[in-house]
Amino acid sequence: MDSIDTAIPGVKVVTPTVYGDDRGFFKEIIHPQKLAKIGINQRFVQVNHSKSQKGTLRGLHFQLPPYAQSKFVRVLKGKIFDVAVDIRPKSKTFGQSVTVELTAENHQMLYVPIGFAHGFLALTDCEVEYSCGEIYSPKFERGLVWNDPSLNINWPNKAPILSEKDKNAPHLSDLKDELNWTDEAYFIT
Repeated sequence: MDSIDTAIPGVKVVTPTVYGDDRGFFKEIIHPQKLAKIGINQRFVQVNHSKSQKGTLRGLHFQLPPYAQSKFVRVLKGKIFDVAVDIRPKSKTFGQSVTVELTAENHQMLYVPIGFAHGFLALTDCEVEYSCGEIYSPKFERGLVWNDPSLNINWPNKAPILSEKDKNAPHLSDLKDELNWTDEAYFIT
């Protein structure tokens, strides 16, 4: 298992070792010791699977403490434009984002730590699986509007298919007072 550090410390692109032959392939996704070797010391407690048609944008979602979630995202089918946005007000990279194209073929995964909003745009019909470091809690769920100009995300589709909830999500500036992360969110590598 290899990882590439991104422009924002803690957000990592992870490539598992893929063992393949003419029958197909095998790869390990969640292996605590191998993840720890690349700096991901996270226990994952919930796995989610979504299916989206091309042009669908899901996000930008996050949860507040005490149900703050890290996510480990991978594509089972198709291709996505994946985004992690730093929403930790005391961070030097507050409001900045990391974007990466994840595909079923490249096997890459994105690790999104606590204190980040996450979303993706389906570049093809796709299926996405993401492991979460905390269970889903509707009471602590929040979102940012996908096209908040302060985030400066260069989405490849300027007119995506959105849920009503995602269409009407607030801007980052409207949420600043709610973003009270524990020290843990600031001490990521």
